[in-house]
Amino acid sequence: MPDLPPRLGLDQLRAQAGDRATFARVHGFADWAALEREVERREVFNSCDPQRLLALLAEHPGLATAPMEHWCDHPEGAEPVGYLTMLRFDARRLGLAPIPSGTGAMVGTLLDAGAPADGRPGAVETPLMTAASYGDGEVARVLIERGADLDAIAAPSAGGVPGGTALAHAAVFGMTDVLDLLVAAGARIGNLGEAAAAGDVSGFDLADPAEPERVAALRLAAGHERLAVIDELLAAGTPVDGMDAGGSTALHEAAYNGRPRSVRHLLDRGADPDRRDATHGSTPLGWCRHQHTNLGESPGHDEVEAVLAGHE
Repeated sequence: MPDLPPRLGLDQLRAQAGDRATFARVHGFADWAALEREVERREVFNSCDPQRLLALLAEHPGLATAPMEHWCDHPEGAEPVGYLTMLRFDARRLGLAPIPSGTGAMVGTLLDAGAPADGRPGAVETPLMTAASYGDGEVARVLIERGADLDAIAAPSAGGVPGGTALAHAAVFGMTDVLDLLVAAGARIGNLGEAAAAGDVSGFDLADPAEPERVAALRLAAGHERLAVIDELLAAGTPVDGMDAGGSTALHEAAYNGRPRSVRHLLDRGADPDRRDATHGSTPLGWCRHQHTNLGESPGHDEVEAVLAGHE
């Protein structure tokens, strides 16, 4: 059964369909009206038009919570709120230009229509975790204001940070703006790495953790440009070129996240720009270029590339 292509819009759908009833059944829908509603819903989401969404939900309120079905890029179905938490990050993949704005208002409209702020029961992660992973601070703020559980944990089978909170997701994926929102809202900091990412390790005795834990914390501090924490960890004896369990250094992390201040700070403290990670055999500059390609325009990565290229 062929799934729908992600850029399919209503005009294109109507132009493609011959026998509409057959076309709908071939794509897994009970009838043409159901197919048309589903395509319109995604078109409305991609356009980030709250007024159009309100009109659609007034006629079909169940679309606020029903999973998005039969799309080739979401074969298991996407929850409406969850889809919007990823939309700005996915915009380049979807070919959306300009990048959608107003995702927070769209999510607020869905919540008003009955979508749960913490997602469906049994999901591997909550919408707030997804927003933290994908860096949509606008959506994260709306979810926090609507009472999303700050300290919920992802399932062990989750693909992002298994067993981690939304704050842990923001820390690991380098989403500093969302991390700061969560800290301000009172999210719990569970370990030294999360504290380093948040920029305050005063609650931890840095002489106590084993070196691998301090190395992991150094990477997170570098990835979020927490320069004072970098110095505290180095003063506690953390090796500036220490490799974490994945075989990369703090300089790799700073370069990957496009953090020029961290890159300069680490280089000034003796970090080796030619150190290759254990998994890909790539330098920090290679990590920067790889992520720059994924993201497209990024002034931070431009600056990091210039700094590191000068050390080749």
